[in-house]
Amino acid sequence: MKQSIGCVSLLVRDYDEAMAFYTRKLRFEVAEDVDQGGGRRWVVLRPPGSCEASLLLARAKNAEEEASVGRQAGGRVFLFLHTDDFDRDYAEMTRSGVRFREKPRHEPYGTVAVFEDLYGNPWDLIMHRRA
Repeated sequence: MKQSIGCVSLLVRDYDEAMAFYTRKLRFEVAEDVDQGGGRRWVVLRPPGSCEASLLLARAKNAEEEASVGRQAGGRVFLFLHTDDFDRDYAEMTRSGVRFREKPRHEPYGTVAVFEDLYGNPWDLIMHRRA
């Protein structure tokens, strides 16, 4: 048996503003953008070079969902952006205005720094140490 996580749903306030952030500041690619009618869209984004897990943007549709935008994991990091060149991506993201909560740090598993998306969700930018 083989299984994998295809998409992680991410609550957003607006499809277009979220797409702009992820494509311009993080260089994600739009894999799908399908109008589903009634103001709903199926929007899937992928990090550059990725063919595995993707983000499915889900526009908040009520007050309860709206209150969770930016706090989907209660303020904890729940998304991890892996990179093959930490210094390159950290510098480019910083130049493009991505807010990092900390300076890069070296851990036994690799180099990491926490950044925020446009809604304040914390992410790890991480480059794993080669074995």
